[in-house]
Amino acid sequence: MQDNWKLKTLIIGSILGALAGVGAAYLLVQRAEQENAKPRLTAGEGVSLGLGILGVLRQVAGMGQGK
Repeated sequence: MQDNWKLKTLIIGSILGALAGVGAAYLLVQRAEQENAKPRLTAGEGVSLGLGILGVLRQVAGMGQGK
């Protein structure tokens, strides 16, 4: 029973991550439809996206740590 919170945290995190991924894909498809082109991500956009995700992960990892 003590480890039940771990499973709940993983499930909630997985669901939120999946929803965020679907949302990002939806926005990418919408942009592609507006431009009448296939969805594509430039190298610069990929790097920017990756750094943004790392920043969010650092903030999440820092939650609960006293400064």
